[in-house]
Amino acid sequence: MADSSAVNRAANPVSGPVSGTGVNSADADATTRAQILRLVVTDGPISAAAIAGRLSLAAAGIRRHLGELVSDGLIEHHEAPLPGESPRGRGRPARYFVATVAAHQALRQEIPSLAVEAIEFLGQAAGRDAIGGFAGQRAQRLRERYAEIVDQAGADLASRINALAEAMNRDGYAATVRPGPKGLTLQLCQGHCPVHQVAQAFPEFCEAETRAISALLGVHVQRLATLAGGEHVCTTCVPVALAVPAAVDAAGTTSVASANSGSGTGSATDAAGTSGASQPAGTDSGLVGGDS
Repeated sequence: MADSSAVNRAANPVSGPVSGTGVNSADADATTRAQILRLVVTDGPISAAAIAGRLSLAAAGIRRHLGELVSDGLIEHHEAPLPGESPRGRGRPARYFVATVAAHQALRQEIPSLAVEAIEFLGQAAGRDAIGGFAGQRAQRLRERYAEIVDQAGADLASRINALAEAMNRDGYAATVRPGPKGLTLQLCQGHCPVHQVAQAFPEFCEAETRAISALLGVHVQRLATLAGGEHVCTTCVPVALAVPAAVDAAGTTSVASANSGSGTGSATDAAGTSGASQPAGTDSGLVGGDS
């Protein structure tokens, strides 16, 4: 478990220049570690060499800071190959780094636990569907916030995804766009969740956010992993080679078109943002569409 003082250092790095009058070496080291941690949260899994290149620092110094962050319990090793990479042969395996739960706790600015209690009370008083409706309203606000930005990017799907990621990143989601295997998909990755604690208790918030992303991009998407589900990043898979358009009627309800026949429909999503039985966060079994 991460030491609380280490978490506080990561959450409150020294601001300003890392060298020069009035800034000692300890302050500079703290600032560099904070920059490294932020890169791991945003772009992880990421290697020491990639971090050194991004920060224009020596690889040896980066490895020292990475070792300290590992010792503090803020990052951990991730030795699986990245998407599109082939497993290495004999020799030392490539080493990448991802953020731990403690790092996300240090960096998050989320609704306090009182909100979890309030939502639990809502579910007890009005039923579980009311929680889905509340999550849907929040997702609707997300759609309204980003709709114009995404639309200004034009019809090209890759441009729309990048515009959405940039907008979300400005709001603290630590969002990036990464290529999927064989270039058939793009992955919208969120290294930070502003409502992590709430989403852990109520997967409806992850599901509603996924539907909002689908509606913003105009295609069906699939949530592969979530921070709330214990992964190091929220990953939404967007098919770009064989994208299936999402059809939204005048009432705002999205019909799920069949990717095989092009004419079949799946279950529609109601105006409250719910779509039948809830699925656990990060375990969506099919392409997700729908209104939020």
